[in-house]
Amino acid sequence: MTQLPAVPVEADWDAAPGVLEGARSLELTPATCNLPYWIEHVAGSMLRRLADGTVRADAPTEAVTRPGPLHDALVDEFTFRTLAEEKAARALSFLVFHAPDNDCLEFFSTQLIDEARHARVFREHLIKAGVPADEVPGAIARTAASSGAAVLDPLEEFGLHVLRDQGDFYGGVLVLTVLVEGVLAPAAELSERKWKVLDPSAALVERGANMDEIRHLAVGSAVIRDHLTRRPDQRPHLLSLIQQGRDLWEKLPMAEVLFRRESLFQEGLAEHGHLLGDYEIWPGRRLVDTGVQERMEAAQRWSRETQEARLAYMLLDGAL
Repeated sequence: MTQLPAVPVEADWDAAPGVLEGARSLELTPATCNLPYWIEHVAGSMLRRLADGTVRADAPTEAVTRPGPLHDALVDEFTFRTLAEEKAARALSFLVFHAPDNDCLEFFSTQLIDEARHARVFREHLIKAGVPADEVPGAIARTAASSGAAVLDPLEEFGLHVLRDQGDFYGGVLVLTVLVEGVLAPAAELSERKWKVLDPSAALVERGANMDEIRHLAVGSAVIRDHLTRRPDQRPHLLSLIQQGRDLWEKLPMAEVLFRRESLFQEGLAEHGHLLGDYEIWPGRRLVDTGVQERMEAAQRWSRETQEARLAYMLLDGAL
C-alpha cells in the first residue's frame, strides 16, 4: 500500500501555527514551495479538506447576519480585505514577470492565485453574513471610495512604482513582504480570534488566508536573505525602500480605519457579549472584557514584532 506523503505543518489545518508564530519563525524557500508543492499540499490537501467538508465551521450567528454594529463591522472589514487581496494579486503579476529564476516564477505564480482566491472567499463570505449577492459589488465600491482610496490606493501606487515602473524584483518582494503582508497579517490574526465565536465561518476564512500568508512571508523573507547574502551591496537600497514605505505608512489613516471598525465591533460586544461567555482572545483575557484601544494596541504590537523578526532574518535588522 502506497503511503501518502506527510502534509507540511504550515499546510495542515490541525497543526499549522498561528500567523504570529509562523511569520516570526517559519523558514521556507521558493525551491521548497514550488508548483508541485502547491498542487500537492495546498490545492491537494489544504483546499481539498475545505471542499470535502472535513474542515468546516458553523454559520454566522444572527448577531452578525442581522442589521447592527457587528454586521457593519464585518462588512467593513471583509470589503476592505477583498480590495486588498485583489490589489495584491494584480501587483504580483509584476513579480512573476520579473522573476529571476524558475523557483521564484513558480512560487510567486502560486501566491498570485492565493491572493485572488482570498479575494473571492472574502467576497463570498459577505453573502453568508447577510449581504444580498447583488449588493456585494456596491458594498465593496463604498469601501473603495473611502478606506480603500485612503489606505490601499497609496500603498498600491508605491508598490507599482517599485515593481512596474522600476522593474525592481527584490524591492518589490520586500515591499510586499514587510510593508504590506508584514503589517496586515497580524491584524488578520486579531480578526480570526475576534470572530471565532460570533462568526465561526469568518474565522475559518481568516484561518485559511493566514495559513497562506505565513508561507508568503516566510518565502519572501528567504528570497531577500538569499539576495543580500549574494549581494550585500544592495542592503542600503533595500533599507531606503523600507524607510520610504514607513514614511508612507505614517501618513495613511489606517488607525482611523481600524478605530471605526473596532468601535462598531465594541458596540456589538455591548449588545451581544453574552454570546461569548468566557472565550479568551488571548490567554487570560476574555474578548468581552477588551476595549477598542486594547485590541488596536495588540495588533500594532504584533505587527511591529513580526516585522522586526522578519527583517532580522532578512539581514535587515535595525531597519525599524
